[in-house]
Amino acid sequence: MVETLREHKDNAAQLFASGQWQAALAEYRHITRAAPEDLASRQKVAELLQRLGRKQEAIEAYTDVAKAWARQGWLLRAIALCKLVLQLEPGHGPTQRLLADFHAGHARPQPRLTPAPAASFQESHEEGDEVLPRIPLFSKLSPEAFLAVVEQLKLKPLEPGSAIITEGEAGQSLFAIVEGRVDVVRQGEGGQIRKVARLGEGDFFGEMALLSDAPRLASVVAATRTVVFELTREQVERLAELHPSVAQMLRSFYQVRLLANILRGNPILFSLTPLQREALTKAVQFHAVPAGQSLLVQGQPGDALYLLLRGQCRVVHRLPDGHENPHPSLHEGDMFGELSVLLGLPATASVIADTPCTLLRLARADVERLIVMNTGLREALFRLSSERLQRTAQLVSGYELSEA
Repeated sequence: MVETLREHKDNAAQLFASGQWQAALAEYRHITRAAPEDLASRQKVAELLQRLGRKQEAIEAYTDVAKAWARQGWLLRAIALCKLVLQLEPGHGPTQRLLADFHAGHARPQPRLTPAPAASFQESHEEGDEVLPRIPLFSKLSPEAFLAVVEQLKLKPLEPGSAIITEGEAGQSLFAIVEGRVDVVRQGEGGQIRKVARLGEGDFFGEMALLSDAPRLASVVAATRTVVFELTREQVERLAELHPSVAQMLRSFYQVRLLANILRGNPILFSLTPLQREALTKAVQFHAVPAGQSLLVQGQPGDALYLLLRGQCRVVHRLPDGHENPHPSLHEGDMFGELSVLLGLPATASVIADTPCTLLRLARADVERLIVMNTGLREALFRLSSERLQRTAQLVSGYELSEA
């Protein structure tokens, strides 16, 4: 039976690819009669009905599959199919009510808060009564705001290898993965490309650059055939004007991601209490600078603590005779500026961006409010300060001995 169904699926796919839609429809209908739990094939039936111009049948088929995906916890897939129905028949009342039902089921308290495991439309699933998973960008919206966001979402299909966002560019959109998987990749200091993460269905990305105006910290590339929802900056701004809860929801989600970046970037910050971490995410600011820009100037007071998220900085100490001695370079995850904000001392060395850099900046007043009161973190920063002061003292003493 399994081999027979596999043969029918292969034949159906070939017929579909060659444009023999009527014959492909017959094959997919045979498959769905034998395996009604195969939602991917049921969705193909709906798509073929649409291609054949049988609109009402297509709407009914899409609706049935959307309900089935939602029952299994695949909310974005269900929403995507509802979007297709509304393209076929704008203002379709039953579909709008179905979307409202999705929101009601998604927003109420749920016993399971983690999404169903990632899979693609080509995989089949056992029918079940799983509740809808929480999707952070939707879970706290009002019904009206939820429907407004859904109306603005644009489906975007991508072939494997397609670039969705590019490292270093300005962010203009955020994305949610409806189907497939993407790789998050970054360019190393030597120019080599390394994969830092893989995201799957239900994952969101791109909101940090969109909301902060900082450049993209990584590229995202489709690892498989992928379908995403896109929401542009202009759409977000319009939605926020009409529904303030959309802006609040995005800021909350952004802060959670920002905190994750901060903690991943520097282990010293793990000693912050949960309340201090939350306050920190609200106080820090993204700071993007071009190569060659000075961030600290030797002999001048610094007014902030910096955490380097992307790029490389060189650190130089100018000797009395004008010569410059280099300190070890600063790399991603390194923190600097603590001498001025903690001890009130002028910078003992200059810090210059070697490459375009993206940093998190915490002003002196916020350092005093959030960090100095945390004993463990304060001691860790003082140790870091002491190490840097000792290194500077060694440079100066070495210079004095050579002069003698």
